[in-house]
Amino acid sequence: MTFGHALLGLLEEGPKHGYDLKHRYDEHFPGSRPLPFGQVYATLARLHRDGLVDIAAVESGAGPDRKLYVITPTGVTELEHWIDQPTAVSLVRSELFSRVVVALISGRNADAVLDTQRAAHLVRMREVTERRRTSDLIGAMACDFELFHLEADVKWIEHAARRLERHRSRPEKGARR
Repeated sequence: MTFGHALLGLLEEGPKHGYDLKHRYDEHFPGSRPLPFGQVYATLARLHRDGLVDIAAVESGAGPDRKLYVITPTGVTELEHWIDQPTAVSLVRSELFSRVVVALISGRNADAVLDTQRAAHLVRMREVTERRRTSDLIGAMACDFELFHLEADVKWIEHAARRLERHRSRPEKGARR
């Protein structure tokens, strides 16, 4: 997901200040890291430059001027196009996979990497399952999404551990570690 598209979707709810958009994003996408305000305002400036949002009002106060952003018709069209397009399907190069590969090629203990990651995934799965119990619809869907990905990782971790075990039990034939 592009962050700009998420902001466009939040602006479809109605006009918002950058501050409000940041907090709505953090609320609706709890699996993500909280957004830095600088990223919100830089993205809003780009969306404004590209004609996807407009500034409905500028409010002066004690601090910097507060801009009230609205989505434009062009922004709605862009958002609809983005929603309707399937996500590109590709091999995901995760940090977990990279750590295991580096452990293997460097002669380190890949089993330990897998064991440590499995334990961390199981802890995270318990946390997300607990959070899902008290979540609203969007929060529950975010939890489900994260849980399915964690479950897929755990399944791969277990498969990779079995593959390593089978590899160790075979006679060496010039194969990589």
